[in-house]
Amino acid sequence: MNQTGKLTLIATLFYLAVTGLYWFWSQDPTGSLMLLFSGAMALILTFFLLNVSKRVYPTPEDDPDALPEDADIDYGFYSPHSWWPLPLALSCAMIVFGLAFAAWIVVAGTVFLMLSLVGWVFEYY
Repeated sequence: MNQTGKLTLIATLFYLAVTGLYWFWSQDPTGSLMLLFSGAMALILTFFLLNVSKRVYPTPEDDPDALPEDADIDYGFYSPHSWWPLPLALSCAMIVFGLAFAAWIVVAGTVFLMLSLVGWVFEYY
């Protein structure tokens, strides 16, 4: 966790340096603001990772003498081939389409969205 925090600290410093250079060369407030926000988000992530690394046990990534066998091998179960993201995406597209044309399409898309979410969450139950 500590190595990850240091890596995001480097990313934060990079974003802030690029923000200054970009503002100096382009005088573009929009792009500079977006780069500044990227640096701020990286700073939030850096603060979280470095703060958590003080409170949790050291991970194998932080130990220079660690072996690959020391890493946690249980990353959880991920569905190898699920069809539920397809109706989920179509429901979201239907909602966006309904926002442009008719309210009843939004209602129908929301119903399909809820059914798709239930199907996806309870796929293996």
